[in-house]
Amino acid sequence: MPRDPQIPTDADRSAARLGVLAAGCAYATWGLTPIYFKAMIAVPALEIIAHRVLWSVVFLLGALLWRGQLGQAGRLAADPAKLRLLALTSALVIFNWFLFVWAVNAGRVLDTSLGYFMMPLMYVLLGRFFLHERLSAAQWLAVALAAAGVGLRVIDRGELPWVSLLIALSFGFYGLLRKREPVDSFQGLLVETTLALPLALAYLIWLSVAGSGQFGAGELSTSLLLVLAGPITAIPLLLFAIGARRLRLTTMGFLQYIGPTLTFLLAVFIYGEAFSLVQGLAFALIWMGLAVYSADLLRRS
Repeated sequence: MPRDPQIPTDADRSAARLGVLAAGCAYATWGLTPIYFKAMIAVPALEIIAHRVLWSVVFLLGALLWRGQLGQAGRLAADPAKLRLLALTSALVIFNWFLFVWAVNAGRVLDTSLGYFMMPLMYVLLGRFFLHERLSAAQWLAVALAAAGVGLRVIDRGELPWVSLLIALSFGFYGLLRKREPVDSFQGLLVETTLALPLALAYLIWLSVAGSGQFGAGELSTSLLLVLAGPITAIPLLLFAIGARRLRLTTMGFLQYIGPTLTFLLAVFIYGEAFSLVQGLAFALIWMGLAVYSADLLRRS
């Protein structure tokens, strides 16, 4: 009797368990990265990003060499159309990294959490206006609830939550461009960071000549943390890729809330950032929007 394809096999279940573990670890790592950056609070954000670029290139070169994919990354860089696209995504991801690090060390971890909570709904809007995707009534409702949450934050603080919005916009456009020209995550990130490497090296050399660089000049632990920026950037990406290959999009959609949830908990309960009733209502509206969006995603799948 032929096997029913709708019934998962032991191999399917094993792959799904591995996928959930890998994707969960990736999102948890991203959610807990404020701890890592807070440990380097004395290092300026721009210097941290320069080291993140440098050591990401070193780590990714080694990883792709070990995977036998370095030649594929070279062919990707030799394609003029893809190289132009990756130059743009490189600028977006470096800006996103810088803003995140600056916000964490400026005591605005809660703003970064809000930005990443807004990401799924930002993708919905970008898909509507740039890819001409039709939105369901539930998706419009989700976007409206998120917009109401942002509006409440504006009323409470008298200004736009610009850190949150720029984080969501920069990574949203990054994802949109990567979707239009999909490339391997590791290979794409290697090309993106390599494109930014000359500027990063020039800045680090200038800091060294000026005697104001932190690497090798201060505590050994700070230098080690700067070197770890490479694996801390690349390893979660590898785990994410493992999960994405083994799980449905719906499952990945639910798991993605792990990251901003952990960041939110760090901001409120560990770093003691102010969280007023109005802020709570603003977050609640955005969470309601995410709940509507997730329910619609689950129904469609």
